[in-house]
Amino acid sequence: MALNSDFPFIKMCSPKHMFGFIESAKCQTIKKIFDDADKSDLSCIIVDDIERLLDYITIGPRYSNTVLQALLVLLKEKLRKGRKLIIIGTTSCCDVLETMRIVEAFNTVIHVSCLSSPDHLKSVFQGVKLFDADEVKEIERNIGQQRVFIGIKKLLMMAEMAIQSNKRDRVDKFLSLLEDEKWQELCQ
Repeated sequence: MALNSDFPFIKMCSPKHMFGFIESAKCQTIKKIFDDADKSDLSCIIVDDIERLLDYITIGPRYSNTVLQALLVLLKEKLRKGRKLIIIGTTSCCDVLETMRIVEAFNTVIHVSCLSSPDHLKSVFQGVKLFDADEVKEIERNIGQQRVFIGIKKLLMMAEMAIQSNKRDRVDKFLSLLEDEKWQELCQ
């Protein structure tokens, strides 16, 4: 969505870009992203995988309060007059972020449901263009009218893994990953 907008400044704030950072380095990196956004009249920041950014783990539970507090301050900070900023946050653990009171820093929460039909997969594949039209048709043919139940992030990750294979094996690799995912869901 952000990449298809006309925003002159778009920045991703992601834990994968801060791997191995200590708390203070994470806070400085996040602050720099917000400071840079304030230099543009129209900006978009995507705070991806917020619970990972906060080093949240369910065992304990534990997280970085320092990073949480820095993020809360930056999310609530007012921009200079004439500046507009949209902040999009993503999480797989909305209930956890609610207890941390970070959800209330956002104006709206949009729940993205799991994909549940072959048509959903087809729409995603047509949008991201990871597979060519023939490959999409082959995936459709193999899935038939089976029900699927998968999150968009996981689907894209599996598709990205599959396209790393050689051209003739990509569809088979994807279908194998999808089948493995269905079995994992049944075992849980």
